[in-house]
Amino acid sequence: MSVDAKICGINEPKALQAAVSHGARYIGFVFYERSPRYLPPPMAAQLAAQAGTSSRVVGLFVDPSDDFLADVISQTPLNMLQLHGDETPGRVREIRERYSIPVMKAFRIGDASDLKTIRDYEPVADWLLFDARPPSNVASLPGGNGLSFDWRLLANQEFGRPWMLSGGLNPGNLAEAVAETNAHTVDVSSGVEERPGKKDPAKIIEFVELANSLPSPERNKAQKKAQALGLLLPEG
Repeated sequence: MSVDAKICGINEPKALQAAVSHGARYIGFVFYERSPRYLPPPMAAQLAAQAGTSSRVVGLFVDPSDDFLADVISQTPLNMLQLHGDETPGRVREIRERYSIPVMKAFRIGDASDLKTIRDYEPVADWLLFDARPPSNVASLPGGNGLSFDWRLLANQEFGRPWMLSGGLNPGNLAEAVAETNAHTVDVSSGVEERPGKKDPAKIIEFVELANSLPSPERNKAQKKAQALGLLLPEG
C-alpha cells in the first residue's frame, strides 16, 4: 500500500485534473477569504462536479460560523470538513454532529508542547492534521505558509485517529518526511505552486506520483479501530 496524497488549495480546472488523474486521494478547497487560495462556493461546486469519485473533496475552514458552513455545504458536495482555526473540542463535536460529515482538525506544531492538546480532540474528530506553527513575529495564514516543523516530534507517536502530515512538504523532502514520521497520508499546498494561489500542474503530478511510489507504513491499530467504528472515509 502506498502513501496517499492530498492536494490542498485547488482553485482551477488544470490543477484539479492534474491531481485527480494522477491519483491524489484527496483534493482540498479553501473556504477562507484571506487566503490567496480562496475558492468561492459556486466555483467550488463546479470543480467538485469535475472531480469524479476517485478523489475525496475536503473543504478547509477557519473558525467558520454555522451560517457560512451551511451556505458552503448547501452548494458544494464535501466528503470531509477540515477545521484549521482555533476551534475547541466542543465546537468540533458540534460541527460534526450538525452536518454529519467527517471532520479533520488541524494542529499547528512548533515543539513537543503543541502535541499535548491533541488527545482532547481524538474523541470528537475523525482525522487529525499536523501543520507547522508559524513564528509569532511573522504575519501568516493558518496554513499554506511553506513552513515545516521538526518531524522527529511525530516519531513513534500513536494517535487515536488517522492523521495527515502537512507543512512545507514538496517533492524534494517528501520521502524524508514520510520516513521520519511514518505518515500514511501527506498534504501539500505551497509546495506545488508557481506562486501563492497558483498551482503548478507539473509539480502536482510529481508530488502525487512520488507519494504513490513510497511504501506506506503499516496502518496503526488506532486507524483500524477507527475504521471499524465507521469514522473513516470509505476506501473504495
